[in-house]
Amino acid sequence: MSLIEAVILGLVQGLTEFLPISSSGHLRVISAFFGWPDPGAAFTAVSQLGTELAVMIYFRQRIMKIVSTWTLSLFKRELRGDINARMGWYVIIGSLPIVILGLLLEEQIDSVFRDLRLIALNLIIFGVILGLVDQYSRKHRGMEDLTASRGIVFGLFQSLALIPGVSRSGGTLTGGMLLGFKRKDAAEYAFLLALPAVFGAGLYKLTDVGPNEYAGWGATIVGTIIAGVVGFIVIAWLMKFISTHSFMPFVYYRVALGILVLTLVSFGVLDPEGGAESQVARDDVVIAEENAENEDEARDEDGAAAEEKPSAEPSEEPSADAAPEIDPATGWEIDPEVGLPRNPDTGLYHDPQLGMDVDYDPATGMATNPVTGEQYDPAPAEEPAQ
Repeated sequence: MSLIEAVILGLVQGLTEFLPISSSGHLRVISAFFGWPDPGAAFTAVSQLGTELAVMIYFRQRIMKIVSTWTLSLFKRELRGDINARMGWYVIIGSLPIVILGLLLEEQIDSVFRDLRLIALNLIIFGVILGLVDQYSRKHRGMEDLTASRGIVFGLFQSLALIPGVSRSGGTLTGGMLLGFKRKDAAEYAFLLALPAVFGAGLYKLTDVGPNEYAGWGATIVGTIIAGVVGFIVIAWLMKFISTHSFMPFVYYRVALGILVLTLVSFGVLDPEGGAESQVARDDVVIAEENAENEDEARDEDGAAAEEKPSAEPSEEPSADAAPEIDPATGWEIDPEVGLPRNPDTGLYHDPQLGMDVDYDPATGMATNPVTGEQYDPAPAEEPAQ
């Protein structure tokens, strides 16, 4: 991932994390619009650490009271009825659903859930639900009315955010207003409730950032810092906005964006799964490398056998029955002279390692990275002799 991509995606993460419009869905859609590979669930989770740091700074006084009072209440019975002590338990209880479901659905979160068609439908459907609840729910409860059972309901709605396009804040706010909570109180608890889940997911996904991910360490750090700075500005604005306004502007935006994405996918402008091949899980990367090694060994054995038993009448032309080699990730025919599949739509060669089309100079045998402009040898590095 280039520095420009990291900056833009960091801005998108910071702008959309606290608004009820789905930050993970926007990261996926923006990447598709620019023709970039999917940044992946790891980049999304880690960059959210920056926005949650913004929450800690903005609500620092409230968080300090909750942590200190909850800790003291473990030893002093008279403090257990204090709202701050109870809030500590409510945050813990409300975080359980998303933690459990996040671990159970990790594979789907990294793959199936990132389909642009699903994201677009979620933007529309859950946007409409948010609008209906905002317009017709009775908002008469405050933070002092929070209970353990209501905290669990909040948590269940928050867990919907595991699917890109739903929105963590949008889902949690919808659940809160259904329970009768005022917009501002529902938003405050939603932001506090996100802290354990987001920090847990971000720290867990830190192990996935590396050479097997499109977004490496440098890009992820840049995106996280920018997301945190922008996120602080957005959360300060949003808390003032919802005090006097409804969520309808965000509902209209979600529906319009969802319709736009579905239209572009329907007309073939966007590939609903575009870039997904660059974000396969680490196990899949290992399997792909092993398969490639096995294919190389098979070709070497076939070549050795052919040298030991040469044909009586060597043919200058390849056999018509020989099937062309197909790239398993794209399904395109691999050019045997170049070693790369050719995109039938653009006519360019496709580098599976980058997950994008590249310019190739047959005279030099070098390809050009379309993002950095650097020339490189697209041939895979050979394994050193044992």
